[in-house]
Amino acid sequence: MKGTLVLTWFLMVCLSKVTVQSQYYSQSLPYDTKAVKVTHLHFFLHETLGGKNPSAVEVAQANISSLPFGTLYAIDDILKIGPEDNSEVIGNAQGLALMVGGNTTTGVMYVDFGFTKGKFKGSSISLFSRNPITETEREVAVVGGRGKFRMAKGFALLETYFLNATTVIVDFNVTVIHY
Repeated sequence: MKGTLVLTWFLMVCLSKVTVQSQYYSQSLPYDTKAVKVTHLHFFLHETLGGKNPSAVEVAQANISSLPFGTLYAIDDILKIGPEDNSEVIGNAQGLALMVGGNTTTGVMYVDFGFTKGKFKGSSISLFSRNPITETEREVAVVGGRGKFRMAKGFALLETYFLNATTVIVDFNVTVIHY
């Protein structure tokens, strides 16, 4: 009987400690509004589809048909100031693209554009949007960012600058709203 009382007392003490330590705690802080900034970016994405060093590769494909529908690509493209091969590299675009349209000309992309030089070095913007890739001009959504682009939102206007079997160059005009 004495052992049962000691065990009961011990369990009650342990349970009381568990309850106290597992409570959710949050401290509310006043919101400090910062001035909204609008930044316009212009750069070119250079993508290599084949050869020794491709920057976009197929990582999975649905086995339901020979169409590209359901094909997933991993992307590690270069961002440059201009469309020329010798233009200065300012960052890279890393992410995924999924072919989703039954017509196989529409993709959904998640890509993080990281800047490695200049005023925005160490910052990035994230795009997650439908991308009708066969249209010469299109718009995609900026849904976030980090560094100087923290809490970013906005849009990017894309225009295919050059396209052949192994190379794609896309002109990006991006409007980013951030704090």
